[in-house]
Amino acid sequence: MKVAGFVTVFLLPFCVFAAEINRNIIARGSYANSQLQFEKNKTGRVAFIGGSITQMNGYRPMVADWLQERYPKTKFEFINAGISSTCSTTGAFRLKSHILNKGQIDLFFIEFAVNDDQDAGHAGRECIRGMEGIIRHARKIQPNMDIIVTHFVNPGMLEQLRSRKIPLSIESHEKVLKAYDVSTIFLAREVVDRISAGKLTWKVFGGTHPKPAGNAIAAKMIAQLLSEAWNKPALKEPSPHAMPWRPVDSGSYFNGHFLLPAESANDTWAWHVPDWKKIPGSFRTNPFGGMSLLTATEPGKETTLKFKGRALGAYVLAGPDAGAMEVSIDGGPWKRVDLYHHHSRGLNYPRTVMFASDLRAGEHTAKLRLSAKSNPRSKGTSARILQFTVN
Repeated sequence: MKVAGFVTVFLLPFCVFAAEINRNIIARGSYANSQLQFEKNKTGRVAFIGGSITQMNGYRPMVADWLQERYPKTKFEFINAGISSTCSTTGAFRLKSHILNKGQIDLFFIEFAVNDDQDAGHAGRECIRGMEGIIRHARKIQPNMDIIVTHFVNPGMLEQLRSRKIPLSIESHEKVLKAYDVSTIFLAREVVDRISAGKLTWKVFGGTHPKPAGNAIAAKMIAQLLSEAWNKPALKEPSPHAMPWRPVDSGSYFNGHFLLPAESANDTWAWHVPDWKKIPGSFRTNPFGGMSLLTATEPGKETTLKFKGRALGAYVLAGPDAGAMEVSIDGGPWKRVDLYHHHSRGLNYPRTVMFASDLRAGEHTAKLRLSAKSNPRSKGTSARILQFTVN
């Protein structure tokens, strides 16, 4: 399906939709700031963050084309910060580099429900810490930013919703969205509702990575939300969004950022671009091609890292030979953290592992080494670190 055709299809029914109540379009807060920017100032920077559902040519370019169709005289910049397999924890730590450093974001789309469920397998607290880390950090730095979160769906989540259970990732994210007055596109439940009514099948929708027909449903719901929000005169001046004084979880990653590992290189920990042809497992050149990583393969050899914050972790590529790391912070006991993931069997899989999350605020020194004991499914003892993650 071409996007141009999609736009033609779903621009038509808004006069009808406006009179309907769709329980899966949960409108919260205001979108007046983006309306002002797009209508009056004739420029707009729109960013998307998420996993492969965002990175792929799915709902994202459909929404972008609809925005350009609605505001043909506006000069838009669209940022695709989707990275396959990544969860909201990784999103919180890469937000500054991949989104906020690009300039003022007028409209921000977030998608992490599926990967927090099937890839990361997060507990509820980690789902909250990732999503709140993204939203609180975004609004702290750019209080005028308008935000929409879309909950996509996988087969397991679909079955839970059919049984009238809210999947844990969605339930946890919703606690954050309600607290920050951020709108939800509950696509997962919309799919269940349509299947139950005989108006859709899982095959037609397209599965976890939707086909054009499935992505069109998501984009159409977003367009309906924004059309309703923008169905009034634009403001004369932007208005900052209110933010709760207390976070939902004080340990959420709302100060999250990357810390380049280059300074931790030594004789046994190398900072270089690996020769991926000699490393087991497939490798995604987009976006990791040509990147330097901090790497080691020999157990017991230490490196040191100084950081300031309350949490420390690492954004790694964990392949078939991924080992386990042992970490000691400020001379404390060594903690073992497994780098291997169930998707590591055939892929150098991008993931964030946390070494410590509730430290005292301030400066710390961490010692890191590879453990002699790896996951039983691993074929080695390697570590390949893209970035250290600090909150």
